[in-house]
Amino acid sequence: MASSLPTLPQALPSSLTKTSSSATFRSPFLIFSGSTSFIPSSISLTSRGTSSATIIPRAAAAESDSNEALANTTFHGLCYVLKDNIDTDQIIPAGAACTFPSNQQERDEIAAHALSGLPDFHKTRFVEPGENRSKYSIIIGGENFGCGSSREHAPVCLGAAGAKAIVAESYARIFFRNSVATGEVFPLESEVRVCEECKTGDTVTIELSDSGGLLTNHTTGKNYKLKSIGDAGPVIDAGGIFAYARMMGMIPSLA
Repeated sequence: MASSLPTLPQALPSSLTKTSSSATFRSPFLIFSGSTSFIPSSISLTSRGTSSATIIPRAAAAESDSNEALANTTFHGLCYVLKDNIDTDQIIPAGAACTFPSNQQERDEIAAHALSGLPDFHKTRFVEPGENRSKYSIIIGGENFGCGSSREHAPVCLGAAGAKAIVAESYARIFFRNSVATGEVFPLESEVRVCEECKTGDTVTIELSDSGGLLTNHTTGKNYKLKSIGDAGPVIDAGGIFAYARMMGMIPSLA
């Protein structure tokens, strides 16, 4: 004989409706200070080391209803030129990806291995042996940059070593997403094959705006248009997905 179904309660138990008092989640790939303010008009980029990068203070973010406009951002420094299909094993070998860069010491360790997996025909090292900072602040690549495994360490180690932006023809989807999520580097797309026209050590400037960008090679005197990074720009500009979410009030602030 079938038994009658129990009557379900009209409201959830209070234990399921209480706000969790557990500690705020902290990603091992993102570093935030409890006193950090993520107000769009006051965000500025600072070099973490001895990179050649000169970060020109950006203008205040343009007024918009959503406050999501990408502020004018400029990077200036030496470029490091690569070709096609630079995979994550070349960006950071698997053996060096065991470190979780949640503090400065670990960031220094992972930075020392940035692009250390490149083939031997790359005579110029991105980071010199015994160092943990690169003098090259802008990386220029070809097609399918960041292919291979999904490790977040790839964009993190580049940012930790002092890289501010990458200019490539195209990116592996996961590397692009990890770059945006961590806020470590700007993954920018060129309209032409810039890697064939620039050489490692050239002095370049990248100027970004909501409508796109411009790469100027001061060594050759040539300019190259960059595609707009779209909605990913404000996320990277804020310092990554968690910083952006806090700035927009989507999750509680650490303050």
